[in-house]
Amino acid sequence: MDNNSIIILAIVIIVGVLGVYFFAYFRETSSTKKSLKKPAYDAALQLQAYERLTILAERISLKNLISRLSSAHMEASDYHLLLVESIKQEYEYNLSQQLYVSAQAWQAVTNLKEQNIFILHQLAHTLPEKATGMDLSKRILELLDADPKTSLHNIVLDALRYEARQVMTGA
Repeated sequence: MDNNSIIILAIVIIVGVLGVYFFAYFRETSSTKKSLKKPAYDAALQLQAYERLTILAERISLKNLISRLSSAHMEASDYHLLLVESIKQEYEYNLSQQLYVSAQAWQAVTNLKEQNIFILHQLAHTLPEKATGMDLSKRILELLDADPKTSLHNIVLDALRYEARQVMTGA
């Protein structure tokens, strides 16, 4: 081998070693950046999901449903169906949020939905056949006012707040 071949071979080896070194360095740096960004990104997604579920819990609370959906000029049976359908639509709209929250949080929201639908069914069946939507509204408010603990609404909100705080503190 002549001197030029040895010099070219040495340059190729040096460039190769430097290339491998820089590749390993940038790969490690980018994976460190990804590992730093991923938890923050995941926490942001989780917090958004808890926010959406809080809104859902508020929207399907019986008092908020009654104030948002007018019972004027409706029969109780029609109003009952409107309330139930509204709860189901709100819930279905937020189904994807279960991917980002704990199983317990999602189950709490599901239980709230089911309980509210159950209460609506039970109260609707206690009314006379020709009752109005206003009669159903009054019956719901009477039940909730008689015992505020009847609804899981506040318990679910407390659970969602607790879990959101856990995400924010990184616990």
